[in-house]
Amino acid sequence: MYAIIKTGGKQYQVSEGDVISVEKLNGANGEAIVFDEVLVVSKDGELQIGAPVVAGAKVEGTVVQQGKEKKVIVFKYKPKKDYRKKQGHRQPFTRIKIEKISL
Repeated sequence: MYAIIKTGGKQYQVSEGDVISVEKLNGANGEAIVFDEVLVVSKDGELQIGAPVVAGAKVEGTVVQQGKEKKVIVFKYKPKKDYRKKQGHRQPFTRIKIEKISL
């Protein structure tokens, strides 16, 4: 059984027991999270596709970790103009363990 959920402007294919990293969500470690935007649910080879979401379907999970990704360096410069600018960015994320997919 698997489902496709939408969160943070992205879509994720999840099964029970999976651990996924999504864009930052509010919630402390161990707190329950419910995803209501379920686009597709597959159960026993039977596929239910939502228009745009499957009615009554939800995916439940718990927050495992809040953190930041590795640093990405952004370096801008213009030759012969003595212009240099170095920036770093660390994208925040939330790691979630999928507990249950229900219809």
